[in-house]
Amino acid sequence: MHREWINVGAALVDQIRHARAAGGRVIAVGTTVVRALESAAPGGMLAPYAGETDIYILPGYRFSQIDALLTNFHLPESTLLMLVSALAGREFMLAAYRHAVAARYRFFSY
Repeated sequence: MHREWINVGAALVDQIRHARAAGGRVIAVGTTVVRALESAAPGGMLAPYAGETDIYILPGYRFSQIDALLTNFHLPESTLLMLVSALAGREFMLAAYRHAVAARYRFFSY
């Protein structure tokens, strides 16, 4: 898995804690956000963090910081598709990709 520089600031940690305390959900926009939040939560407790992450999230991973993810279609067999499959499920993602191909959706980052 590639390394990324991340910065999860104290203000964001406070916002997420308040949202959770109020019964809110955390929806990550992009896989980097997922990797940042999960990396900043060793043992499940979110804390401010700035530095590199090389976290590799694949099916079987137990998410502690996010409830949902908004992202694009990723290349087949990529590490980012593994991350998405860890959250949504492999079979669901395969079905989504079959639908996208049949419907001629545009794929990948551009």
